[in-house]
Amino acid sequence: MLESRAVNWVPTRRFWRGPWPWVIGAAMLALAVVAPLARKQNSEPLVDPRPIGTADDIAALSQRKDLNVLFVLIDTLRASRLRTYGYGRPTSPFFDLIASQGVRFDRHLSQSSWTKCSMASLWTGLYPQRVGVTRFEDVVPQQAKTAAEIFHDAGFRTAGIWRNGWVEGYFGFDQGFDVYTRPNPPNVPAEYLRANPTVTSRGNDLDVVDTAGEFLRIYGRDRHWFLYLHLMDVHEYTYTAESAQFGSTYSDVYDNAVLHVNQVLDALFGKLYYGGYLDKTLLILASDHGEAFGERNSEGHARNVYPEVTEVPLVFGFPFRLAQPAVVRQRTANVDLWPTVLDLLGLPPLENTDGRSRVPEIIAAARGEPGPEDGTTAIAHLDQTWGQRVQTRSPNVQVTQGKLRYLLFGAPDGGAREELFDSERDARELEDRAEAEPEVAARMREQAKQYLALEPPWSEPVPQLQLDELQLNQLRALGYAVPGR
Repeated sequence: MLESRAVNWVPTRRFWRGPWPWVIGAAMLALAVVAPLARKQNSEPLVDPRPIGTADDIAALSQRKDLNVLFVLIDTLRASRLRTYGYGRPTSPFFDLIASQGVRFDRHLSQSSWTKCSMASLWTGLYPQRVGVTRFEDVVPQQAKTAAEIFHDAGFRTAGIWRNGWVEGYFGFDQGFDVYTRPNPPNVPAEYLRANPTVTSRGNDLDVVDTAGEFLRIYGRDRHWFLYLHLMDVHEYTYTAESAQFGSTYSDVYDNAVLHVNQVLDALFGKLYYGGYLDKTLLILASDHGEAFGERNSEGHARNVYPEVTEVPLVFGFPFRLAQPAVVRQRTANVDLWPTVLDLLGLPPLENTDGRSRVPEIIAAARGEPGPEDGTTAIAHLDQTWGQRVQTRSPNVQVTQGKLRYLLFGAPDGGAREELFDSERDARELEDRAEAEPEVAARMREQAKQYLALEPPWSEPVPQLQLDELQLNQLRALGYAVPGR
């Protein structure tokens, strides 16, 4: 593990002042996706400098030596609440814009509905059972090879700027980063509204954008960079009067927060524009898990692995614009994310991953071709005792294959409950078919059982961190009920 250093940069003047620099606000509300707008700012027109690219340009990314990588993780972002994923409300103009000029993964699964478990899986390309990080005191082992380490070893300057305590450096998430820091802002400004009553953390996502801007100002020209930003305003239901477009119910406020974070992303895009980085940066927009709104008498996340908390967005924006959007229709998962990006850039792969590169699917989609046959089996996993100091395990495992989604609650040999859904018969996946199709359920139960029998590849046990009261309180500030010592 590299020794990471925390940096407290002084925020510069915020870029975003609204309305949208890159999309027309009024037309966005009516049409959801529009072309970039040349708008006067400081008497200079804003024109996207990225050239038009093709599938051949995607294939040639591995030959470029000037590329930066910007990885933006929007915590708690559910795919079905974005317009580009079919939502009726125009919550996501920035996502829609990038997807309209890049590639969108249409059926993308996170590996857990709890941030720490999900992110450990994402960074290593291993399913949670193989990483071994499934409880609140688990630490990502130093033996684990993360994507950030590969970027660092390849000569990238690496920085992570985050606001979620579950990805703290002391949990092992700082591996591979030259700089790994959380902004330390004052309290949330008065103009910001927050509807999550359990959250008491300070700051907002524009603090992350400001800090990222300072990183680019100081180090951006030094050498090519890999920058990870972990945003939290959707998780905290943070929004402003300007983004309060959709009502005042809990679900409405979530949509307001999604729109607000699109404004934050717009501000970030402005930093790239004025820094001259747009035509040499690969932009990745992703999420660790979704959010439930009572679909199965459940709300929030980190309680189960139903689709509303595991179906998440993934969008790539290239250093060029595609004339037509590319959509990968095959089932993909967060364990595929870094195998795909590293392959795109011609970098060494992660070791022994459960995910695989989806570059063939991307290039086929960019050419308007169907691509490889979809035979993917994807897994999501939550230990439902993750926040308790108990010896017993209570796994909730999702196995997804094509139109089928199987869920197991409890150990497969211990009287566990199971559910089976068929998205072709029931698009909302609310009709349990386990009793009607026992052979299918049995087959997928066996796959869940085989998955739970896997062991981590590490030669040493997964480390445990005994959190002190200060660390516990930082996690409680996010709204999590973690036990005392």
